[in-house]
Amino acid sequence: MEVTLDFAITPGHQAAARKTRLTMEALPKENKKPEVGSERMESLKKRERIQMALSHETPDRCPMQISFTPEFAVRLRENMGLTGANDHNPHGGGNTYVLERALGQDMLITSVGWANGYYQSKQPYVDEWGVGWTPCEYSTPFGKGHYTEISSHPLADEDAIRTYRPPDPNRPELYRDAACLVRDLKQEYFIVGATVTTIFETAWALRGLETLLMDLVTDLDLAKAILEIPFRYHLTAAKKLVELGVDAIWVGDDVGAQNAMAISPELWRKLFKPMWAEYFSTLKRINPNLKIIYHSDGVIDPIIPDMIEVGLDVLNPVQPACMDPAALKKRFGKNLCYWGSIDEQHTLPFGKPADVRREVLTRLDTIGKGGGLIIGPTHHVQLDTPMENFWAMVNTIRETACS
Repeated sequence: MEVTLDFAITPGHQAAARKTRLTMEALPKENKKPEVGSERMESLKKRERIQMALSHETPDRCPMQISFTPEFAVRLRENMGLTGANDHNPHGGGNTYVLERALGQDMLITSVGWANGYYQSKQPYVDEWGVGWTPCEYSTPFGKGHYTEISSHPLADEDAIRTYRPPDPNRPELYRDAACLVRDLKQEYFIVGATVTTIFETAWALRGLETLLMDLVTDLDLAKAILEIPFRYHLTAAKKLVELGVDAIWVGDDVGAQNAMAISPELWRKLFKPMWAEYFSTLKRINPNLKIIYHSDGVIDPIIPDMIEVGLDVLNPVQPACMDPAALKKRFGKNLCYWGSIDEQHTLPFGKPADVRREVLTRLDTIGKGGGLIIGPTHHVQLDTPMENFWAMVNTIRETACS
């Protein structure tokens, strides 16, 4: 049997309409549409499913969002028998959304900002912010991939700050993909506008991580001037995305390490909390119903009450090797929703399908119980992930009705 999926979405360089053929016989058994509870699981529109979960109500099944590295996206396309362009931005900028829609995901992401500079080339390059990148190859049992590593910083010399000009966030072409996505797919899907790596991560890319961390201690005024550059850029972009009609804005900076915060909670409250308060309140003045999603890897539980105080709605990615998802639900579940929680450090790449299924069911019965969860991996699915583990995750989510 062949299924033809028609996509009216026209992001970026894509054709005005695209047809993608999905041949069921070519798929592994695990990927066939689940039969158990399927009528109930398809009783809601995808955006309704997420809206229920984010209202702390119990939907038919837990909503799902999964992103992939470009290399895993190529593998997945081949595994699913999908044809068409292989370009894939894990943050959503310029995507066709073929993979996301074929998997039955509930949320689609469109991205504006510095994070779109990742994965631009397999050769060394400089992005529009002036940040230099060097591609680094790696090997897995499933083939070779590459990641991009920052190699130079335009503001490494503090004298460069006086003449530095960031990119213009008001360019109309930056928002064409988002406008098409909202126009064509918002009726069915929950649409998220991403302005991730919002403040700290872009700032240290401009200055250098060690140098900016030293600035935070030795020259706070200089550090603030550098942080202000990405803050203003991404806030402008987020405002435009909200005005276009996205349902949520996804922001974030990695301020957590594996066992503790990378920045002291006291310094974070002094410097970053007021910036997030301004960011969130500005956007919610445009749309009071907007959901705000914040990303940070690692341990950040000391500042979660502060984030709730300034208007956070959803925390991502809830890294289980660093923070206990069930404990977070118990402590903050009345005031906060979650997105993520499936372990990309250990379970997905190194576990067995039974381990993956067990973890999904545990999350659904704890952090996902009674709503409040968009389930998915805690990072982009990596090339080293066995396909059987990936399908164990997807199908357990799709086949399990919420209780």
